[in-house]
Amino acid sequence: MINLKNCQTYRRLVSGGLSILIAVVACWLLATPSALAGLNDDRFDGDIFALYGSNASLVPPRVNLAESLKRNKPALLVFYVNDSSDCKLYSVVISQLQAPYGRAANFIPINIDTLPLKSNYKPMESGYYYKGLVPQTVLFNQEGKVVLNETGQLSYEQIDDVFRDVFNLLPRSESIELKRRTLNEINTELRE
Repeated sequence: MINLKNCQTYRRLVSGGLSILIAVVACWLLATPSALAGLNDDRFDGDIFALYGSNASLVPPRVNLAESLKRNKPALLVFYVNDSSDCKLYSVVISQLQAPYGRAANFIPINIDTLPLKSNYKPMESGYYYKGLVPQTVLFNQEGKVVLNETGQLSYEQIDDVFRDVFNLLPRSESIELKRRTLNEINTELRE
């Protein structure tokens, strides 16, 4: 036979324990600061090119500066940190630039937290060009000459104008806008 008094005591202990557990969890949740970061704050939430630029192919870079300069290929260095709202916003611009110029130029984003601490860098090393502020954009032409070296956020058009000079392209006002054709357009041309 089940003792009724023991059963009631057991229920009180379980309900009391659950009440204490719920109170502890509630206090813990209220006391824990939010770990959510966003585009407009300086909190870390991951790699900015994957999260905000929608372009995880930029990080890690495919080549370093020395390799790019040896190949006589233009290079775009972008110095950044993952926990800067300015860099987060700027990652969108850099990702947009990779669409038209990504095959013709090397895009080399450099997280300054990964730069080796040295007193002197060689001109073939990325750290040589870092001014101490982020974001910083440095564009090299095919000959390895610096044609743009600016800190702060630049517009797509500002960098595009320099790229157009590097590749000897028409100014934006004189060129036609290139649009990627959809697969259906290509299929109808092949059928005709």
